[in-house]
Formats: sequence, C-alpha cells, structure tokens
Amino acid sequence: QWGQPSCAPPRDSLLLEAGFLGVLVAPLHLLKWKSTAWRPHDGVTFWLVRWLLFRLMFASGVVKLTSRCPTWWGLTALTYHYETQCIPTPAAWFAHQLPVWFQKLSVVATYVIEIAVPLLFFAPIRRLRLFAFYSQVLLQVLIILTGNYNFFNMLTIVLAFSLLDEEHVGRWLGRGRRRQTSTWPPSLRSFLSTLLELTTYSLLLYWSAQSFGLEINWEKKLLDSKVAFTYHEFSTWLQSVTLPLVGLAFLSLAGEVLLALYRCLCIRGCFWKLWATLQWAIFTTATVGMFAVSLVPFTYIDHESNAKLWPGIRQMFRAVERFQVVNSYGLFRRMTGVGGRPEVVLEGSYDKQSWTEIEFMYKPGNVSVAPAVVAPHQPRLDWQMWFAALDQHTNSPWFTSF
Repeated sequence: QWGQPSCAPPRDSLLLEAGFLGVLVAPLHLLKWKSTAWRPHDGVTFWLVRWLLFRLMFASGVVKLTSRCPTWWGLTALTYHYETQCIPTPAAWFAHQLPVWFQKLSVVATYVIEIAVPLLFFAPIRRLRLFAFYSQVLLQVLIILTGNYNFFNMLTIVLAFSLLDEEHVGRWLGRGRRRQTSTWPPSLRSFLSTLLELTTYSLLLYWSAQSFGLEINWEKKLLDSKVAFTYHEFSTWLQSVTLPLVGLAFLSLAGEVLLALYRCLCIRGCFWKLWATLQWAIFTTATVGMFAVSLVPFTYIDHESNAKLWPGIRQMFRAVERFQVVNSYGLFRRMTGVGGRPEVVLEGSYDKQSWTEIEFMYKPGNVSVAPAVVAPHQPRLDWQMWFAALDQHTNSPWFTSF
C-alpha cells in the first residue's frame, strides 16, 4: 500500500529525492566568501536537479510504451483519462469533450515532450534548453488545469528551472543585462549555433511525423496520427539508447565539473582559492556518487542495460536504497478506468435501518456538484479510496479493517 515505505507513491519519492538534493544545492556557508551567495561549484550540484528532471520525464514517457497498455499504444489514453482520474478539475470536463483526433494528437505531444525533448536538457545551446524548459512547463500546466495531482506538477516545474540561466531569469525580474548589438555578418560560432538549433527542430519534427504517422486528412480537415512502430522495435531502440544516454549525462556532468574547477582556480587569493577548491572536491565527490547510485533505478527501464552496470554501483545503491534518496519513476504506466469508473460507496447509519451515503470532500461523488480544485493539497484518503476501487478488496487491507 501507499502508506508503506516500500511502495511510496511517485510524488513522495520525488519529494524525498528533491529534498535531499536541496541539501547539496542550497547555499551553506561555513565561511562567507566575499559576502556573495554564489559558489564556483554550484553548477555541479545544480546539475543533479537537471538529471533528476531528465530521469523523471524520460522514464514517464518510456513506461507508457513498455507497459503495452493498449490505450497508450492506440493513442486513445486521454479519451479515458479526464473522466476516470482520481480527482478531476472542472476544466477536465471540457477537455473530455475535445474531438478524438485532438486527444490522440495530445498523446503524441506527450510522448514528444517526455521522450524526445528531455534529450535537450543537456544541449550546449542555450535556446534549445529554453525550448525544453517551456515544453515541460506547458505540459505540467495543462496537467494542473485538468487534474488535482497535489504538489507533484508544481515540484516538476521547480525542477525545470534547472534548465534556465541567470540571464533569462533576470529578464523576468527586470534585471536582465543588455546583450551587445549583433553585427553582420554573424560570427562563425553564432552561425553554427543557429544551424544546429534549426537542425534539431527539424529532426524533432521529422521524428514525430515518422514515429506517429502524422498525416493531414484534407477531407475531414484534421490531423491523423497512429503509432508507426512495433513493441519489438521500441524495445530494441530503448536498449540501444539507455547506456548512451548515461554516457551523454556523464559528459555533461564532466563539463560542469571542469568548468567549476576552472572557476575555483581563477579566484584571487591563495586562501580563498584553496577554500573554494576544497569545497569543489567535496561537492563534486557527492555529486558523482549521487549520479552513480541513480543509474541503478534509471536503468530499470531496460533490464539488459541494468545488468551491464558495474557491481560496485549496485552495492552503493543497496546501501542507500532504504533512504530513497534516488528512485525510479514512471507515471501513468497504464490507463485506468477503461471499462468505466469504479467507485467504492460508503454508507453510514445510526439505527442500522436507514443508511446514508457518505460523501468525501474531494473525490467525485454527487454528479450534480462540480469537481473541486484542491492542488497543491494532498487528500490522501480520497486517493486511497480511488485506488481501492480499482482492485480487489483483499488488496486493500487498510480499507476492510476499519
């Protein structure tokens, strides 16, 4: 059950891991260095937040296909989701009325944002990371508008801020620095950056069109979509990219580590340089250790890749597994409520003669009452009742015992 440590829900696992990363990321000054909150190694520890976001989103997209759920493979999952989710919002009713072709296209967009776009988290080009940031925020905001998933989506948006830089955030706050006026002709670096950016967008569109058979139906004036690959093809692809993705992440982390070391060496003053380098060594060791341990739950998405991990990493993971500082993720693995929305109805009586239905504060009950908006509050009992209705009563001993 969700109340047991061994089966913590994704939201609690994410909160635990994000909270632990906050210990590494948040400024902690034993000695204030020139009265500034910035430290040369901040980029190293902050990289772990980006890595957590990548693991969360990529795994969430992958498990929808590895589960072999027919609704995800048929792109019809959202035709059930809005009315069968635990605690829908009033906007969920309107989303449920959207045409089927748009619902299927929304599933395609979900796959693109969760599987393809996270690769841009480690892109060296700033505008690609900004594109990835706004894509993730768009998905989370739409989920918030159509469903009550407590603090989970808001926390995911907070993690997505790891894709931004100080200049972009400064513009939001009205403190952005003006860039130098661009000259013509543009520099070779600027030209290659723009070319790579346009190539990335083109490949993303091409991959989406080919993988999901996107085709304009001029007669019906809609956009048709379908999964254009088999389960075997997807499994083969996943097996071929899992370990290379680990390598890509390692190269990204190595770049942050070397950049932080360079910043430490550029500090004036022998004492402050030594102090900054010592902090860099400590936090880099912690970051590399966290990254190594996280590879075990991350590679759960492909068992063959998981089996190829160094045994020492497995031992490290087993040593810290009970603390849940690193976790595996995979949201909405299978779509529930395909055959209808089951509900457990509770009734109470004072005289055991006349019985009255007990309505919950947040879970849908009275069909004449609009759904509530409760996020970021977490009504755990309402959630537990929803899960109890999805399975046999013997699998919910907490319910049958009270």
